[in-house]
Amino acid sequence: MDVNEILQLMIKKGISDIHFKAGVSPSVRINGELVSTKFEGFTGKHIEELAYKLLNPEQKKVFEREKELDFSYTITGVSRFRVNMYRQKGTIALTLRVIPLKMKKFEDLNLPAETLIKLCQEKRGLILITGVTGAGKTTTMNTMIDYINKNKVCNIITIEDPIEFYHQDEKSSISQREVGEDTHSFSSALKYVLRQDPDIVVVGEMRDFETIREGILAAETGHLVFSTIHTLDAVQTLDRIISLYPPAHNTEARIQLANVLRGIVAQRLIPSMDSNESLVPATEVLIGTSLIKKLILDAQNKDLYKVMDQGEFYGMKTFDQDIYQLFLEKKISLDNAMAYSTNPDNLMLKIKGISRET
Repeated sequence: MDVNEILQLMIKKGISDIHFKAGVSPSVRINGELVSTKFEGFTGKHIEELAYKLLNPEQKKVFEREKELDFSYTITGVSRFRVNMYRQKGTIALTLRVIPLKMKKFEDLNLPAETLIKLCQEKRGLILITGVTGAGKTTTMNTMIDYINKNKVCNIITIEDPIEFYHQDEKSSISQREVGEDTHSFSSALKYVLRQDPDIVVVGEMRDFETIREGILAAETGHLVFSTIHTLDAVQTLDRIISLYPPAHNTEARIQLANVLRGIVAQRLIPSMDSNESLVPATEVLIGTSLIKKLILDAQNKDLYKVMDQGEFYGMKTFDQDIYQLFLEKKISLDNAMAYSTNPDNLMLKIKGISRET
């Protein structure tokens, strides 16, 4: 089967990811679950031929030198795919993820539209989209960028690895830079981005200390910075960032973070009970209010959960509050509500109508 035929089959069957390894049948992820296909096991040679059809000459050189590569691949008019190519047991392996060509609205994605739109109205500061791998962080961030593009006049510079969603200029001007193709690294691109007169800087992922430091600096200098980071929830995001700074600079890190943070949106994708939807997002939202700022400065991160729990007026909520609401709306099952909850015992008490105090 031709590689494009395989990829188009992914779209038709609602497959989000497909994995190729030598000697075994490809496995696919449907509705968040990994399933083995019935295709005959692909040989190492077959996968190598398939993989190299996706690469241009420069990418081939990079892969042969580095033995792994992130890149994107497009079937015109069908979809884009984020591809990771690597070696295992001396053979080439592939993981591909579907990226839709058309952007959806917040409401279509079951995201908290009012809160995200307010964050998009910010003039400066740092906005982080967090969650584990496959939680939809990139989709949410790009949906916010799409909203800004359609509603505000801004100069937006993105730094991505690879570029996943292509944006066309509407009200805003968008320049999308790909690591490896247009710049050497996130951190090197961030060092020069302020000379490109941006209003908004988008960092595809904050992977290391240097990128985080440069991203915070860009926010400190009066720009609005969006990025994603791999963490479980909003509070762990703050802990992770501060822990990357040398211990002697923790106080400085807290001051910087407290001053620039505008919001953290954390996500978990939960299997849906609706047959028309495969997964539904549960979200946790932290907004950089004056009380949140004080708690960050005072290193009282554990108290942030309570503030989020009581911060509905500002658009804040915890994962368990959102999961509870999804359960009440019969969008997710009880088993999945428990499985994806931050504190299953407290959530069960709430579902049973028993207050924590009782």
